[in-house]
Amino acid sequence: MTSKTDKQPTAEAISLSFEDNGLLVELCGRHDANLVHIEERLGVQMITRGNQIAIFGNKDQAEKAKVVLEDLYELLSSGSSVSIAQVDAALRVTDGLLHTNVRPAEVLKGKSVIQTPNKKIAPRSVTQQAYVDALLKNDLVFGVGPAGTGKTYLAAAVAVHMLMSKQVKKIILTRPVVEAGENLGFLPGTLEEKIDPYLRPLFDALYDFLGPEKTKEFMEKDIIEVAPLAYMRGRTISHAYMLLDEAQNTTTTQMKMFLTRLGEGSRMAITGDLSQVDLKKHMTSGLKQSVQVLEGLPNIEVMRFTETDVVRHDLVSRIVQAYDQHERQMQMKLEEEEY
Repeated sequence: MTSKTDKQPTAEAISLSFEDNGLLVELCGRHDANLVHIEERLGVQMITRGNQIAIFGNKDQAEKAKVVLEDLYELLSSGSSVSIAQVDAALRVTDGLLHTNVRPAEVLKGKSVIQTPNKKIAPRSVTQQAYVDALLKNDLVFGVGPAGTGKTYLAAAVAVHMLMSKQVKKIILTRPVVEAGENLGFLPGTLEEKIDPYLRPLFDALYDFLGPEKTKEFMEKDIIEVAPLAYMRGRTISHAYMLLDEAQNTTTTQMKMFLTRLGEGSRMAITGDLSQVDLKKHMTSGLKQSVQVLEGLPNIEVMRFTETDVVRHDLVSRIVQAYDQHERQMQMKLEEEEY
């Protein structure tokens, strides 16, 4: 729990003063929830007295807590709100900026905020910030990394932003339909009903940005198209924003087919997690090959996310880390056996 004034640690503290007591109350959170969260994450102890916060603990971690508190206070001063999610974002951003001159608040309230009709979306990590910048500037962007890092969500948000600002005339969202552990032929319903579960995450994102009614209207007018990857064959698509999700499950042929659909005035975002390939063992992932072939070419950006960019529940990040560690250990074991 956040320390109260009756506790008197003897270690030298970092002391912060804040001018606006009202903003300080918001900074601390209900029942000091924001401070408790920072304490638990950084292993420090904080004491509040009046308009001051004293931070005790490991020097580096205490300095990090100081930066986080200062930047969250700056966000509050600019009219933004601070929730546990924002505290998490500030902690992640601070990790990524330790050896730079950039302040976390510059990322959290920076120019990379995406405006959509229903909500504003702000990057919550340094990689997310760079990813959004890349999506806004380049014709082709790859977002590669684990689940929960915002790859697809941010790309869909940029797609909606570009549509509403008339930078593109159409959005196409697509996924390869891969039978991961299930037999598609035995699922009930029509083909459309069978593929709906594969595309549901894309619908969920659109509902967030546009709302169900506007999404339905745009789909009926063919302004937004959500379809399996196979539906892209034989088309050249101009003045559109094209998002290919779960791209790790494309074959090399499918990926080449999709990449060559790019027409005049169009943009592409391709997202996937190379640790979650559901293709048969002898098949090469189209995402893996395309990144190897295309990275470094002009107007093409490859953004790589890690478990530190996971913006879901803290437990998700720990799960991703545990699996990554297990896979590294298994790979080392296989290499030792081969040797």
